[in-house]
Amino acid sequence: MTTTRSMMIKDHSINSNRHHLQSTVGRPSCQQNGQIRNLCIFSLLLLILQVQKQIVVVVSSFAFSTNHYNARSSHSTFQQQQQTQQHQTQQQQQRSRISSPVLLYMFKEFDKKDNYDLAVIGAGVVGVQAALLAASAPYHKDVVLIDSKTASGALMDGAGNDLSLGGPTGLFSKALRDTSKRIKVDTLRGMGLREDSVWNEILNSCVDLAESNAQDIVRQLDYAGVTFMPGFASFPDGGSTKSLMVTQPGDATATGAPSTVATVQAQHILIATGSSPFRPGGIPFDGKRVFDSDSINTLSFLPKSMVITGSGIIAVEFAKIFRNLGAHVTIVIRDMSPRKALQKIGLDTDVAATLVSDLIRSGITIERGAQVGDFTVPSNPRSPMTIELVEATKQRGQTPGPRKGGLATQVKCDAYLAAVGRKPNTDNLNLRSAGIQVDEYGGILVDCRLCTTAPAGNVYGAGDVLGRPFLASTGSVQAQAAVQSMFGPGLERQLDATTDEGDAIDLDPETCPVNKLGASFDPASLAANPLAFPTGVWSSPEAAWYGYTLEQAKDSGYENAGEGMALYVECLRGRVFSPNGMLKLVYDKTTSRILGVHICGDDACELIHYGMELVKGQRTLQDLLGSLYSAVTYHEMYRIAAQNCLDEVGARKRRAQAGKVVANRMRKRNQQD
Repeated sequence: MTTTRSMMIKDHSINSNRHHLQSTVGRPSCQQNGQIRNLCIFSLLLLILQVQKQIVVVVSSFAFSTNHYNARSSHSTFQQQQQTQQHQTQQQQQRSRISSPVLLYMFKEFDKKDNYDLAVIGAGVVGVQAALLAASAPYHKDVVLIDSKTASGALMDGAGNDLSLGGPTGLFSKALRDTSKRIKVDTLRGMGLREDSVWNEILNSCVDLAESNAQDIVRQLDYAGVTFMPGFASFPDGGSTKSLMVTQPGDATATGAPSTVATVQAQHILIATGSSPFRPGGIPFDGKRVFDSDSINTLSFLPKSMVITGSGIIAVEFAKIFRNLGAHVTIVIRDMSPRKALQKIGLDTDVAATLVSDLIRSGITIERGAQVGDFTVPSNPRSPMTIELVEATKQRGQTPGPRKGGLATQVKCDAYLAAVGRKPNTDNLNLRSAGIQVDEYGGILVDCRLCTTAPAGNVYGAGDVLGRPFLASTGSVQAQAAVQSMFGPGLERQLDATTDEGDAIDLDPETCPVNKLGASFDPASLAANPLAFPTGVWSSPEAAWYGYTLEQAKDSGYENAGEGMALYVECLRGRVFSPNGMLKLVYDKTTSRILGVHICGDDACELIHYGMELVKGQRTLQDLLGSLYSAVTYHEMYRIAAQNCLDEVGARKRRAQAGKVVANRMRKRNQQD
């Protein structure tokens, strides 16, 4: 740099002198020309000397460094090589961390303590919520969160990072649903894009959504001071429940690096390992063309045809997702009536009928009273596979027979999905050694405090690992209840220690945690109480419900229960944006008290929370009629439904007229298409 700068200075001085001489004297004489020539030669000689000086300095420095290096001992040479290797390793790790921001926190060096206040097994939505709660005010406990990405729902990015951290089981389906609403596959195909390009566009959008969620969870854990430990946890032999054995994977950068086993000491342990799909026998699951509801995350192409087995929430969600992505979808159900099959999982009869009508209207084929038989999967991935359809058996162990009456006996498709339920993840935890009992399905048995049968009384469970209802919302509430059982009431319980009726809530941590309706959070209590939690189906359209159905209300002693509904087309926003859907109120005719809310249509999973507050607050139809709602919102349907409850005859006439409007609109739309 010194040489370059000297050259610039010399050139500048030469040019200045030359300009000065030429401007002072008119046309230079021979003598003046000689002076200029001498000045230039002198400047050039100075420049050459300066360059030579710099070269001498560099050569001398190099010679000195070479001699000094040769004079070093072998021990010093080894230290230098070791430092260089460490520097390269640090650079490589830094590049890896920069390319994988999700793991910035997860792969920090594990800060092992002698004893933690709480060890949480499983970093799904339930485990993360429990860890954050226990580490934050008012508890401020030392918490370690243990999770193995190999045990997650196989939601990974291209670098193998687990993007399901802190997310619900259905994170991929929710991201895929959102993407299917924003990306028009037919439009992309019409533009001439290849099928793999279309699918990559869809998949990248899903990964972006999942990665955004994982990064936010990492930020929350880091801010709360939760220690994250990658590995697979299990209880040690010998019956102790004050420690866990954590098998950690070897170094990914080292070939054949062995796994290590670490011991974690903790006063309390929460098992939140979630659930995994139930896989029926006889189905050749391969994770390439034959999937369960978790491995579908690894789908690597956009199928043009899809077969789905199941009649529950997950099956309906994926059926509409792939139909919206342009695939021909066939649903195979064991029941002869898809509406009754949906009613068995809690849907109101009209909501179930609306969902089934939408499935059929969307072009989805429903094979009733059937189950899948043999699979013929060709070696060519471009060729469709053939699935045999047989008559559904009435009992387990029966041999299925052929379908009769001209019904389809086989179906061809590009991909198959089994969505027939889930089972708790309790294998390989060594629960028997810890004295923890499970039910016939593998769900951990707990009391009303969510405490397991471990003799020490310090092991708790929350979420899908306990069994039904397999919902992220109930699992999160169970996580809060479990932390409260361990360490006492939280801030919200301390600030508001009374029920809606004014009764005091016992804040003793030894008592069973309950909500304001007096409901406990153990699986048995949740299953028996229709007021315990809201339920949402993230299909298109959505479905959601809270409280009693008409049949449940009558069975619970509300003999004079009634119901009334409003169609989406009856409110202004529904008429303009989304006319297909309905909202139903179940109420007590004697007191006009609202007992249940059931919705099917756009934003149903959001609208249900207002309905939940109406039921919990014991609001009446008159309260709805006297309420003012913002214009052009779906919430206007609550007032319309209340009015229809009090005027059933007029309501039927209005719905008939509204139905004609929807039918005419759909007819015109079909003609235009």
